[in-house]
Amino acid sequence: MKKEVKEAGILLHISSLPSEHGIGTLGKEAYRFADFLAEAGQKYWQVLPLGVTGYGNSPYQCASSFAGNHYFIDLDLLSEEGLIEKHEYQNINWGGNPERVDFGQIYRHRGEVLSLAAKRFNKQSKDYIRFCKKQAPWLDDYALYMAIKESFGMASFDNWDKDLTIRKPEALAAFAAEHKERIDYYKVTQYFFYKQHFALKAYLSSKGIKLIGDIPSYTAYDSADVWANPRLFELDENLKCKRVAGVPPDAFSETGQLWGNPLYNFEEMGKDNFAWLKSRILHALTLCDIVRVDHFRAFESYYAIPEGSKDATAGEWIEGPGIGFFKSLKMDKSRIIAEDLGIITDKVRELIEKTGFKGMKVLQFAFDGRKDNEYLARNFKNSNCIVYTGTHDNDTTKGWFYASSHKERFGIIKSVPEMYCYPPAEALIRYAMKSKASLAVIPMQDYLDLGSEARMNTPATAYGNWEWRLNKGYYNKELIGYIKKLTKLRKR
Repeated sequence: MKKEVKEAGILLHISSLPSEHGIGTLGKEAYRFADFLAEAGQKYWQVLPLGVTGYGNSPYQCASSFAGNHYFIDLDLLSEEGLIEKHEYQNINWGGNPERVDFGQIYRHRGEVLSLAAKRFNKQSKDYIRFCKKQAPWLDDYALYMAIKESFGMASFDNWDKDLTIRKPEALAAFAAEHKERIDYYKVTQYFFYKQHFALKAYLSSKGIKLIGDIPSYTAYDSADVWANPRLFELDENLKCKRVAGVPPDAFSETGQLWGNPLYNFEEMGKDNFAWLKSRILHALTLCDIVRVDHFRAFESYYAIPEGSKDATAGEWIEGPGIGFFKSLKMDKSRIIAEDLGIITDKVRELIEKTGFKGMKVLQFAFDGRKDNEYLARNFKNSNCIVYTGTHDNDTTKGWFYASSHKERFGIIKSVPEMYCYPPAEALIRYAMKSKASLAVIPMQDYLDLGSEARMNTPATAYGNWEWRLNKGYYNKELIGYIKKLTKLRKR
């Protein structure tokens, strides 16, 4: 019998990398982190969605399912290509705290610098022309959408001139002719992103490291996706949402989570065998080796909340496309992670089992006092899962433990023997590493034993999220040795 391989990785979003220019990028610090992973014996780097963020800065609310975040384009790499001068970006105020992203400053200045590079870029280069041709199915709509959005003060498409909102061909052609430079800007910056991304991905591969990406379950209403494909979403005759996405009350919120995303029109999508939805997943798999599908349970049944609701308590569950969708999606099942957290029913578990995808086990959810809790390591049914101490939606393990009541802490300590010997974060890491899960992914904050100040996101809150950044001093022999030791101890 072939011996099963158990491996380990680290969760850290691109935005959280150190940088002299306000936010993590695809430049030297990303390569430095790749070296760090390799030296520490890690085989996976997990990131959050790579898309263009908008109001609220959430990577789960993107302007396109296909476009990359221009904030991640490394300015030093553009300078090395002769597209910008260092003095044009080094003296800009990118934010005063190296451990937090100041999205306001990034928004104010990033586009100005990238515009200089885009104007100087040779748009006749063969590589760029090939890129535009290959990515045309989404790139043309995205660039046009963003240029129109910009001309209307970044308002969503339902607030544009009607002819542009409903995509009247003559109106779109006239706008494109008048705003060619801005449309080119959005195409060129996507070229910059993709070029830098694939260079980094190749470097990771050379180090034996696989990149785990993330695809949001839904699209944002204010997106090129919805504007270009309104028939694929639950919209009324005025292109407004009929119902929106979210989840009912759960451990994160007593009133549920009202995400506000438009729901898919699965009946309409089924007419062409879900071509657009498939392309969304397959495209994500070109950017990453493995993709985590957020809120996977929506494929079995999804929560529909009436538009205009104040919270998520009034929704209802609607049957999703189920296993039929995945049977027609020709791909290696090992390349998908099903985010199966939250309210999971037997039907959802059955769907995941039929697909063969790996599910997620988050240890912070394991200690509610139930002996049959599925997140307790001893209850993992098999190795076809990925174990986490916590995710981007959880507090850091240190913050979580010390925010727990004395009764809750007693239950945690009783369930995790390592708690008697080690600090909470290290104890839970060791508990994860010794589990039967084929892959253990640990948030970087837990390896650094950071508290709640380093939390990435608090669900159902609108401010202060997605801002945490890694201190440049993390790269040291002690930390590398510590991670490598914990990993090797359990033969990962």
